Amino acid sequence: MLSDFKRIDPERVPDNLIGLIRGGMLVTCGTPDKFNTMTANWGGMGYLWNKPVCFVFIRPSRYTFGFAEENNTMSLSFFTDEYKDVLMFCGSKSGRDVDKVSACKLTPVQLPGKCVAFNEARLVLECRKLSAADFEPGQFIDSSINMFYKDNNYHRMYICEITGVYTK
Repeated sequence: MLSDFKRIDPERVPDNLIGLIRGGMLVTCGTPDKFNTMTANWGGMGYLWNKPVCFVFIRPSRYTFGFAEENNTMSLSFFTDEYKDVLMFCGSKSGRDVDKVSACKLTPVQLPGKCVAFNEARLVLECRKLSAADFEPGQFIDSSINMFYKDNNYHRMYICEITGVYTK
């Protein structure tokens, strides 16, 4: 339940967006009955197609990828520094092998769009997918980016409309 949160306009997010994302977030995809979460610290936010949007990057090898493909919504949950261990755990373990939510003692909450976030978060973005595009070999103008894809495990970029912002 979102009772601990208040809804704000996406243009009123009080944080430095680059610092917010670099600090890490949980990307959660799926439904309240079946979902997975993963840590990410790559992404972006902006304004595109007359909508507030975020850019989320998920590799096809990640367990969360299937949930992102099967569902039209996802959430981005941001935490205070006291949750760094949770972010480390959720970024180093696969939901295929471990129940990350139970292991980290997180409390799932259902958002109005039916996706899941966590009550322990300090800021949550509820998002609806608008577009998806795959990164591929040879498409980077700056060849130094290729160092992130030595294993040819390229990301899919999701452009999502930010449909709700919730803060404590």
